[in-house]
Amino acid sequence: MNRIERTDYLEWLIKWKDSQIIKVVTGVRRCGKSTLFEIFQDYLLQNGVDRSQIISINFEDLEFEDLLDYRSLYQYVKERLLPDRKNYLFLDEIQHVAGFEKVVDSLFLRDNCDIYITGSNAWLMSGELATLLTGRYVELEMMPLSFKEFCKGLESESSHFSLDEKMSLYMETGSFPYVLKYGYGEREAKEYMEGIYHTILLNDVVRRLRVSDVNMLEAVTKFLMHNIGNRTSPATIANTMVSGGKRTDQKTIDRYIRGLTDSLLFYEARRYNIKGKQFLTTMNKYYVCDIAMRNMLVRGRDADTGHILENLVYLELKRRYREVYVGQIGSGGEVDFVAMEGGEPVYFQVAQSTLDEGVLMRELAPLRQINDNYPKYLLTLDRVFDDVSYEGIRKKNVLQWMLEDLKP
Repeated sequence: MNRIERTDYLEWLIKWKDSQIIKVVTGVRRCGKSTLFEIFQDYLLQNGVDRSQIISINFEDLEFEDLLDYRSLYQYVKERLLPDRKNYLFLDEIQHVAGFEKVVDSLFLRDNCDIYITGSNAWLMSGELATLLTGRYVELEMMPLSFKEFCKGLESESSHFSLDEKMSLYMETGSFPYVLKYGYGEREAKEYMEGIYHTILLNDVVRRLRVSDVNMLEAVTKFLMHNIGNRTSPATIANTMVSGGKRTDQKTIDRYIRGLTDSLLFYEARRYNIKGKQFLTTMNKYYVCDIAMRNMLVRGRDADTGHILENLVYLELKRRYREVYVGQIGSGGEVDFVAMEGGEPVYFQVAQSTLDEGVLMRELAPLRQINDNYPKYLLTLDRVFDDVSYEGIRKKNVLQWMLEDLKP
């Protein structure tokens, strides 16, 4: 399988190249961080950098097991630094090294080190490293393949597939880059997806949080997958579990949810009061990082289509905008998403179809309640009346929208 060029991510690395700042790439396991580093290293080699200037370590490779001690890691790197040239240092999945922040901080002090690190956990930049390196790092949040990237990565024989068929493949085989190697919907792709899921659960949640009740953790995981796009809270989940005969409490559930979002298996979409311009602290929504993984673990229903579509749109908005929230209007109204860049909002409503006049009016109503002049979109699967405007609210076909450039 040819490597999929993640152009936007590569351009980000090129933009920050040689800047005296640490480049941090975070993202769920197997989303392509290591491959991105390989592509960037090829770029360096093609642009005047000698291979001896590149030091690359993947801490999930047994070859580097001896470097999991931070002192050994520092000594290893120090011995390979070229004193009179720029050194490009790549530390992949660095969260496996206890005390790694000491190594990064020491190397950062050297003028001839350009440092790039990756991690599969959001907590990587919310703990000691972030505190230690405040103002000295930039972070790239990497995600699995977008629908547009997935379509580009399909083999040439798929050129006869319709857009709907490509979306079906995207939801069946998943958005993790490696699954394209196995073809479309084959057993190996599912097995690979199961491997990712269990690795995330066991390595990034159970081990880190020292979870003793793994069955309860899996129950919470499946609850969130069943309820993508529904407002929920740790208290709601705890009550559901207790009603089902399981012993737990709100504090435990909250801890598990934090572990699942820190592992980037799920994203939490906070609620935002549009009129009051305030963040609400309860009853947020959760979206899974990959729909195929969700469909693999929980039985889908026809009624899920709207929530699945909403999940896909949320992930796409995460790729395009710095911040994405669920919009609250008054006491009961809600707009699906408020995306923000530089403090300026863009509003999105998502529906499977609005060809029925009643459904159209219902979906337009929340957007019409917003009294500002910022862009407002209604995204649907409709193929007729798929690019029209209703008093400034633009309706678009969601699949075509997902194929547009990342920048709004």
